[in-house]
Amino acid sequence: MLRIPLTLRSARAAVALAALTTSVAGATLAAHPPAAHASPYLISMMMDDDRLLYRSDRTRDLALAQMKAIGVQYVRVTLLWSTVANNSRSHDPAHYPARNWDRYDKLVQHARGLGLGVYFDVTGPGPPWTHGRAPSAHTRTTWMPKAPEFYTFVRYVGRRYSGRFRNRLRQRLPRVAMWALWNEPNQGGWLSPQWLHGKPYSPILYRELYLSGRKALDDSGHRNDFIMAGETAPLGVARHTTTSGMYPKIFVRELFCMDPGNRQGCNAFDKFGPLRASAWAHHFYTKKLPPTRRDGPDSITIANISDLGTLLDSAAATTGHVAKGLPLMSTEFGYETNPPDPLNGIPLARQSQYINEGDYLAFINPRVGSQTQFLLFDAPPLRQFRRGSRKYWFTYQTGLLFANGRPKPAYAAYQLPFIANPAGTDPATGQRQVSVWGQLRFRPRPGPVGVFDLNDFVLIEWRPPSSKSWRRVGVPLPASNFYGDNPGGFFQGKVDVPGPGFVRAHWLAAAKPRNRASREVPVG
Repeated sequence: MLRIPLTLRSARAAVALAALTTSVAGATLAAHPPAAHASPYLISMMMDDDRLLYRSDRTRDLALAQMKAIGVQYVRVTLLWSTVANNSRSHDPAHYPARNWDRYDKLVQHARGLGLGVYFDVTGPGPPWTHGRAPSAHTRTTWMPKAPEFYTFVRYVGRRYSGRFRNRLRQRLPRVAMWALWNEPNQGGWLSPQWLHGKPYSPILYRELYLSGRKALDDSGHRNDFIMAGETAPLGVARHTTTSGMYPKIFVRELFCMDPGNRQGCNAFDKFGPLRASAWAHHFYTKKLPPTRRDGPDSITIANISDLGTLLDSAAATTGHVAKGLPLMSTEFGYETNPPDPLNGIPLARQSQYINEGDYLAFINPRVGSQTQFLLFDAPPLRQFRRGSRKYWFTYQTGLLFANGRPKPAYAAYQLPFIANPAGTDPATGQRQVSVWGQLRFRPRPGPVGVFDLNDFVLIEWRPPSSKSWRRVGVPLPASNFYGDNPGGFFQGKVDVPGPGFVRAHWLAAAKPRNRASREVPVG
């Protein structure tokens, strides 16, 4: 069970979000670096490339508007090298077909208009000439990508989204100021070989790719942007083949040359200097496990999120190849559901519970600066395969909405995350106490400092198991920004309850949407 401390967690000094200087609808996200006593600010992000990039303009615009309405602040977007290089034979990205960039140009333009930030994960696979000759067909697109070619590509991307570039329609494109370089470099589907002759090899490749890509962003005017390393996957396998996923702890140790027995490629740090990053991005999935249950010793999920910071700090202390105290960003998280997927999914109510618990675990870690929901909509199954087979359900059903747009319970739970657990007995009243925590995510920016807004209070309600009628317990909890110390709209406290039953958070206000209730949480 998740235990909730008595006060809001306030030490987020490690999360240097001041680097996020992206101007969204004319307003800077973080104008000043958070001080050591600054209160929580957990950026709400979402990723759904299918809806945002590969459907119609109308589908993209509707998805962005829906994300905005439920509290998303940034969209994570895969800027896929092979997509913009499609049908091109040029080694110069400036000569890629101009229309290939339209999907990204339109996205940043429309997101800007809605006040949403965009962060690009610039990644391979790239076109055929940008990587080595693979020994087999199944690794031909990911085999040994060439860092100099990646530098050229990233530099052009940086120039295009510098805020000064005009596209083929002579429109000035908005600036993008939040980046990551490569996706899941510890997975064979994105980078290979993972292992070569039984030794880790993907960290060697990624070291060159990241350092080259980082220099490309520096050289294209993005030196002071928020640039993330990592984008690592949470799990791995015990096999050591060219495509076997590498456990993230092994990957990080090898990346920073912590193993004195394997120094291959470590001279890259002599050439480029330490790995400079604003944060380490990681995908904290647990698959079907609860957010509180750890996986294997070399895995890093939301359950052992602190292990990643500890490991990075150890690399800083022993090698000097990375800064100590590097912030962590959760850049993919979610749970597949059954329905619709009977093979990989968990029950719908459990999805709601787990994503809320994941929000809370990210919140209480002072080093974590974001939580990212992977998919707004479920991805449709692959209907060319036998219905119900693993290949049929190869796509992801982590959405808050089914593929047809019908909301899952998690759609509401995402907008108003809520956690509650028993907290003993109130010595003054003799009644049971419950600790509660939550967030008005759909209302992510409470009123200005020094102003109490009655729209930023939350009621806690209780009902017995035998009744559907709710009654208020305790006093309304503030989720306001009166003292300038709660920009994320979080609330927290303790309430007395008459006995076993269910509790929920209930937001009632004159402001739209006027009435929102969290999921119901049983308390014994």
